[in-house]
Amino acid sequence: MNRTDTIQNVVNRHLCMGCGTCAAARPDLVRMADTVAHGRRPVIADDAPADTGRALAKVCPGRAIDAKPPAPNDSRDYSHAAWGPVLEVWEGYATDPELRFNGSSGGVVSALASFCIEQKDYAGAVQVRARPDQPLLNEAVISRSRGEVLAASASRYAPASPCERLSDLKGSDQPHVFIGKPCDVAGSALLAAEEPSLASSLALSISIFCAGTPSVAGSRELLRRLGVSGDDEVLDLRYRGRGWPGNMTVRFRKADTGEVEDASTSYAEGWGEILQKHKQWRCQLCADHLGEHADLSIGDPWYRPVAEDDAGQSLIVVRTERGRRIVREAIRAGVLKLEQRSLATLAASQPNLEKTRGAVFGRGLAARVARGRAPRYRGAGLHRVWWRALSPIEKFRSIAGTLKRLVRKGLLRSERAELLDAPRP
Repeated sequence: MNRTDTIQNVVNRHLCMGCGTCAAARPDLVRMADTVAHGRRPVIADDAPADTGRALAKVCPGRAIDAKPPAPNDSRDYSHAAWGPVLEVWEGYATDPELRFNGSSGGVVSALASFCIEQKDYAGAVQVRARPDQPLLNEAVISRSRGEVLAASASRYAPASPCERLSDLKGSDQPHVFIGKPCDVAGSALLAAEEPSLASSLALSISIFCAGTPSVAGSRELLRRLGVSGDDEVLDLRYRGRGWPGNMTVRFRKADTGEVEDASTSYAEGWGEILQKHKQWRCQLCADHLGEHADLSIGDPWYRPVAEDDAGQSLIVVRTERGRRIVREAIRAGVLKLEQRSLATLAASQPNLEKTRGAVFGRGLAARVARGRAPRYRGAGLHRVWWRALSPIEKFRSIAGTLKRLVRKGLLRSERAELLDAPRP
């Protein structure tokens, strides 16, 4: 059987994103745990009812993410198959210099979260930060102050499950911000559709631009390249921030001398030569890199040349009227300094996105031929992008290259994961 009608089958067929939506749906039966080579994975309790996996598949974005239809009376200015619905595009930065400096680009995500908490009486922001006891790993938290938002600022290029904290928001009568990758936001939307009590507390969703999630094995290789041995104690690991785009920096205590040292490499080298080679397979089949289900999507304005002294700018894609309202309120309050941009700025910042999205159709086609291992993207129009944006040789490679990779990486066999830590009770 090659169906993905249960959470167990989604994991076995390498389609799990590790978002944690299933754990939020049934926190009494499911916990997330870290693995070495794949990412975060759900662990279902031994005494769970037999139909648990089938019920949880309904809210799994790894299995299916349907395109978000326009809302009634939604005055969308533009919608494109490459980047989804767009109301406005802005570029700018947080006026709080500390948030801007520590953020991955212009600190806008952190500034908006702090603004909602401090000036709009939101109860908190669901986001991800490094685990204090193991800096290579992440934990999902609900930040309730500017200081906590600051502590969780900057991107974490390691597996994370922000959706698992959504269980804490069920039934809450207070608004919250949700910050995550595109798949996380899609998972939160699926769960909110099943549980209306959650929908009322998700007052704003922010997606970061995402090119895929590297596994813990990627972070380990990064540390080896930076001269950290397996016996050394890692005290802090930063992937971005402190300037744009920021260096990848580790602080560690040497096992032989006890001395604390710092080592770093450029973002271009750390991501381009190391981390991106360790992305989980599901990321290769992802059609949404810009968070089409979010109210706001925020990322890097890569059309700009990178300079060492650049304090950073963020590119903001407004997707809903709710997102537009929050952005304009933040501008009026002096929290953000933004300038409106054309859609061409977004296209220039993501010049390969249309081809990448088109290639996903070919990859999915190949994966289905190889025993049905592909997610569903109903209404996304991927076949049209594949036909229009890719040359004949690129179409061929999207299919043939995937078949070759499925065999070479053993992806036709069920996923076997080495757990790094036991799920919390």
